[in-house]
Formats: sequence, C-alpha cells, structure tokens
Amino acid sequence: MRSRCALITGAASGIGRACLQKFAAAGWVVGALDRDSDGLDAVARRLEPGSLIPLAVDATDAPSVAAALAELADRAGPLLACVNAAGIYPPSRLMTADTSLYRRIFDINVLGTVLVSQAAAAAMIEQRGGTIVNVASVDAFVATPDQLLYGASKAAVLHLTRSMAADLAQHGIRVTAVAPGPVDTEGMRTKPERLQKIIEETPLHRAASPDEIADLVWWLVEGRGAQYITGETVVAGGGVVMR
Repeated sequence: MRSRCALITGAASGIGRACLQKFAAAGWVVGALDRDSDGLDAVARRLEPGSLIPLAVDATDAPSVAAALAELADRAGPLLACVNAAGIYPPSRLMTADTSLYRRIFDINVLGTVLVSQAAAAAMIEQRGGTIVNVASVDAFVATPDQLLYGASKAAVLHLTRSMAADLAQHGIRVTAVAPGPVDTEGMRTKPERLQKIIEETPLHRAASPDEIADLVWWLVEGRGAQYITGETVVAGGGVVMR
C-alpha cells in the first residue's frame, strides 16, 4: 500500500485526467471519481497497476460521495489531497437560460465541489492536515455573453475556496484554486471555432495543455513555496486576465 492518497474528480478526461496521471506518476494512489466508468477504465489501463482506484460516482450525490470516500480510505489510507476538477461549460445567455440548464451547471460545478470537499475535509480533519484544490476558470473574472451560468458558477467556486480556506485553516488544511483560461481538452476541441476565437483574444496566443494545469495543481499541493498559501486563486490564463 502506498502512503499518499489523492482524490480527483472529473478524472476520466481533460484537466482531471492530467492531474490523475501527474499524481500517479509521483507514486500516489489516486481515487479517480467520475460518472464515466468506461473513461476511468481506459485511464486505468495506461497506469501502473494499483495506482488508481476507480470511483464511478456522481459528485452531486452526497451518499454516493460519502461511500466512495469510505472505500478510498479502506483501500488506500489517509487522504492528503483533493482536486475538484469536475465541471461542465455548456453555453448560456440571459434570455435563453432556463431552470434545467441552471441546475445542471450549478449542481455539477458548485454543489459537486461542496459535497466532495465536505467529505474530503472530514477525512482530513481527523488527520490534522491536507490540501484541497478547486478548478475554477478565468470566466469567473471575465464577462462572456454566452457563458452566463458557467461564469457565475466558477465565481461561486472562487468564493467557496476563500470561505473553505478560512474555515479549515484551524485544522491544518489548505484550500486553493486554479483559474485556467483556454485549455486544449477534448471538450474544447469539439468547438474549434470557439477555441480559435479564445486563443486569438489571449495575449500568449495559444491554449494551455491539460498537463500545464496539472503541473500547477501539483505545485499547489506539493510544491516548494506553496505550503504557506491558502485561500488564493492562481490564474493560468495566458494573460487574458491581468489583475
């Protein structure tokens, strides 16, 4: 049994999968939480046996999340890191948004972050330490007409990050966030015109790779100089947000 364990949501694709691979390569056991069981199986086949514990769970289902964390504790030991990378970004505008779309976006992006963090924090409080990293977005800072609900949901994630950090510091738990700009994921590649437009508006004139974001998440968890950081959001947007 390995001594270090991380929980990563949205682990079957994109940034979540890149984070999973980063932690597994460093010798961690990773609890990979995603609704896509086939995607988790595909990832597992590319990793060293025993480095991944697939948890085919809906992050918005509190009892299932709690059961998944209990399984992870039984199989891998103390949870030292949690990365909330699960998220969706369907387009939405004020005059066309409806209740169904609102609930879909906010349930996955916000409620899922709350429920998984709650379960992870409960485990970390018992061991007096751990790190939670939330994946937000530059859309939390930049108003985009067709990302009304997504941007609002990621702004909520930023506030959750600050509030959770203030609440959990007494237990030795750090909470931070990463706000990526355009990232070259499978989901973004299905909208090549939108991706190209975003890249043209980005000062560095390119999208980040998922591995670049995973490197930043890794630094916030394990990096030298990051251990005194909590409640902060690191923007990795290629210059699209300069604060």
